[in-house]
Amino acid sequence: MFVPIANTPRNYAWGSATDIAALLGVAPSGQPEAELWLGAHPGSPARIVTPGAVGGFETLADWVEHDPASAGLAEPRLPFLLKLLAANAPLSLQAHPSAAQAADGFARENAAGLAQNDPIRNYKDAFHKPELIFALSERFEALCGFRPVADAAADVDALLAVPGLSAETRAALSSFRSSLNGPDSEVLRRVVGSLLGEDVSVLVAAVTDAAASAPLTPAVDTVRMLADHYPGDPGIVVSLLVHRVTLRRGEVLYLPAGNIHAYLRGFGVELMAASDNVLRGGLTPKHIDVAELLSVLDFTPLPVPYLRPERAADGVELYRPGVPDFELSHVVASGDGLPTVDLPGVAIAIATAGDLTLAGASGTIDLRQGDAVYITADEGSIAVRGTGELFVASTRL
Repeated sequence: MFVPIANTPRNYAWGSATDIAALLGVAPSGQPEAELWLGAHPGSPARIVTPGAVGGFETLADWVEHDPASAGLAEPRLPFLLKLLAANAPLSLQAHPSAAQAADGFARENAAGLAQNDPIRNYKDAFHKPELIFALSERFEALCGFRPVADAAADVDALLAVPGLSAETRAALSSFRSSLNGPDSEVLRRVVGSLLGEDVSVLVAAVTDAAASAPLTPAVDTVRMLADHYPGDPGIVVSLLVHRVTLRRGEVLYLPAGNIHAYLRGFGVELMAASDNVLRGGLTPKHIDVAELLSVLDFTPLPVPYLRPERAADGVELYRPGVPDFELSHVVASGDGLPTVDLPGVAIAIATAGDLTLAGASGTIDLRQGDAVYITADEGSIAVRGTGELFVASTRL
């Protein structure tokens, strides 16, 4: 069954005023439009365009909760959430727990009597939240994963070499540079804990001041950007410890449990496990639980976690991160062939360009740019006709 769905973009302050509206082919609202959610998450469930086709349910969340069998699910939960994400300013530094950490944290906070909407609550549910981002814009900027401490130390050395620094600035930078000695994981854990748990306003000011006059590098550009949006925030200094990544259109990052990250600027398709569990680490006015964040973070320096596609069929790239909750197919249809997407479970698809027709085992649907559809697993393999671009999120549960 093909069930057309739609939603209204969420107007977070960091959102773009134009990107999502342009893709949907509608006039901008005049407000920041940060995310378009396509899923059954209660925070912003997708609307069902044709409620009569699914027993009168008006949202995907209601259908999944009250009649999961007809929605093609074994339980009343859709395990993934597909989004359009348009960032015009940096998001918070954050990490997500593993499945075991989420289940344990959720149980602990329930036992402690924390209300679901308590601002100091870390775990809103019992699920992990791995995610991936596919860059739609020509450049998508992000922070992602800890880098070797020697790389961070080299950038601090470059700041110390800036002429004309005040004695106070030089002393603060020198002290910070001295702390970057020892085994990488031990240094990163200790330094991050100090940056987030102590008063480091003098150091933040020193890094900001030095970067204002330093030669432009990725680290300096990041510091300047973050200082413009979050002046005085310790996340400005934490950013020196993290990879700065520039995705080109079509490149994908995968963010597993424990990976520290922050999207800075750009437009993309985001796919994640359907969870609200976020441990923040700066660049936000929201609650930061330093001890819990330190218990979740992976402090092992690793290469940038690009996710490479498998060639699933002509015109079809498959991004499979190794979790059962979701996988993403990227389809480019030229009109010459007939790209086919195999569905391992229920799916949600969105056309991001062109005019397409999807044909399954029992139904067909026409999609224009910006149209989205929920697909039950019994449609099996989906043949894509026409010319355009399509993203299909599915689950193996």
